Amino acid sequence: MLGDISRVQKIYLVTGRTDMRKSFDGLMSIIRDTYQMDPYANAVYLFCGRKHNTLKALYFDKTGFVLMQKRLDQGRFQWPQDPSQARELTRQELRWLLEGLSINQPKALKPSGKKDF
Repeated sequence: MLGDISRVQKIYLVTGRTDMRKSFDGLMSIIRDTYQMDPYANAVYLFCGRKHNTLKALYFDKTGFVLMQKRLDQGRFQWPQDPSQARELTRQELRWLLEGLSINQPKALKPSGKKDF
């Protein structure tokens, strides 16, 4: 069940604050109604609370929904505050976020855009 998260195609970060009392149906409705996205897609949707110390991840694993939660003992997630976006993340940006770093690393190398020869 949990190993399937590595097979998701897209990772979306829902910016702004989310009421962390919401569970499966509440988070699905945010995805569907606010952002017009498909909660059944092969994607992980990330949500963060007001205090920025709790993160929830929701995804569909072909048999049902999986809801995971992480709460930091110390510190806060560096969460974007634009309240009207669902931003796509790379796997590297997800790692940075979960490690307490900003997803916008100023010294990170960006892909060059050149084609392979």
